[in-house]
Amino acid sequence: MTVAGLTYDTGALVAAERDDRIMWSLHRAALRRGLPPTVPAGVLAEGWRGGPQANLSRLLKGCDIEDLTKIQARAVGALAARADHDDIVDVSVVEGAVRESHAVVTSNPGHIRKVATAAGVAITIHSV
Repeated sequence: MTVAGLTYDTGALVAAERDDRIMWSLHRAALRRGLPPTVPAGVLAEGWRGGPQANLSRLLKGCDIEDLTKIQARAVGALAARADHDDIVDVSVVEGAVRESHAVVTSNPGHIRKVATAAGVAITIHSV
């Protein structure tokens, strides 16, 4: 799969808030390429704790927050069933990454890989 951008999972947001060097390097590289990373709305809900979260707020300024549409919700539900994986946020990260040809930035590559395998795709995963 040719990578056309990044999709962040909750672990990526947590890594940004703790000022993880690798996370910020990936983020800056995406922005330099003119590719704002995608943060699914469910990921933002899991990662946001009401502030102040200065590093996370700074990260989010450079990201596209993706709402979960009815069509996407159905695709995520179907993929969750195929993957036998009940973490809808993980599944929504993979669904969006596959749809957009993105790599995933995650702290839990095993879950992301499991869902991607169920989707029948190999995706690039960056661990933070």
